[in-house]
Amino acid sequence: MAEVKFTGVGKTYAKGDRPAVADFNLTVRDGEFLVLVGPSGCGKSTTLRMVAGLELPTGGRIEIGGRDVTNLPPKDRDIAMVFQNYALYPHMTVKENLSFALKLRRYAKGEIERRVAAAAESLGLTPYLKRLPKALSGGQRQRVALGRAIVREPSVFLFDEPLSNLDAKMRVEMRAEIIRLHNRLGATMIYVTHDQTEAMTMGERIVVMSEGRIQQVAPPLEIYERPANPFVAGFIGTPPMNLFPTGTLSPLRTVGLRPEHLKLERSTDAGRLIAKVDFLEPLGSETLVHVVLKALDFRAIARIPGFSDLKPGESVAIVPDMSRAVEF
Repeated sequence: MAEVKFTGVGKTYAKGDRPAVADFNLTVRDGEFLVLVGPSGCGKSTTLRMVAGLELPTGGRIEIGGRDVTNLPPKDRDIAMVFQNYALYPHMTVKENLSFALKLRRYAKGEIERRVAAAAESLGLTPYLKRLPKALSGGQRQRVALGRAIVREPSVFLFDEPLSNLDAKMRVEMRAEIIRLHNRLGATMIYVTHDQTEAMTMGERIVVMSEGRIQQVAPPLEIYERPANPFVAGFIGTPPMNLFPTGTLSPLRTVGLRPEHLKLERSTDAGRLIAKVDFLEPLGSETLVHVVLKALDFRAIARIPGFSDLKPGESVAIVPDMSRAVEF
């Protein structure tokens, strides 16, 4: 386990280009599960690859465990990386995939056997040790990729969108698997994803990025309830926070309200915020009601518990819970 520290880290690929990562300053605590999240092209994977040594920064400093690793090759950084595409050797069995890196480092045979057996047992891979990757499901292949990282016993685990190739059910199962892994190992983990659900459910802290820069660093609940700016408010949350135009709920500022903090009432009384129902998304335990304020050319979403008997085209009054509002 180790602390990872970024000091003024930046990456630009060509002269005149916009930086892929700019002025990145952050300390990942020893044993922390930190998630980097943001849209495609925000710089999150580039940041992770700079920790791994697969990309070299064009500025700044990266430390792992107090040691400057900015220009060290990957093999000298004491890290293990799990990729989106598994990166397994197709001609090797599960056992051979798990043990390959240890053999390269000339570990004793007994130590290799111990580590491989322990990793296989913890990930439910023991019955599959003699199989080739082509005989495994996507989830099992990802477990092998995790196991290959575990046997290394690194200071830092790096995950680059490892669940992107899995179906929805398997993603949920593997999220739980990785969380249990972190709880068991207590290791420092940096996890990159574009999926805000993964970020909210897995990270102890979340780093929201946009256009190569950090927008906010905070625990999931703080990110959700107190986003630092409109970008974070609009990116985090499913559906995202409603951002009401200046003058609608506040005379001077944009006001953000989560869908669950909007109540809809059947009313067209003057002086109330009136909208028309556009369409509904019944989800079983709740219904998402999409409404349109035509006078403002603005759309909002309200989250209603259970089923709603509202109909498209019906006029409703929006009743905001201003005690939960965020002003920007």
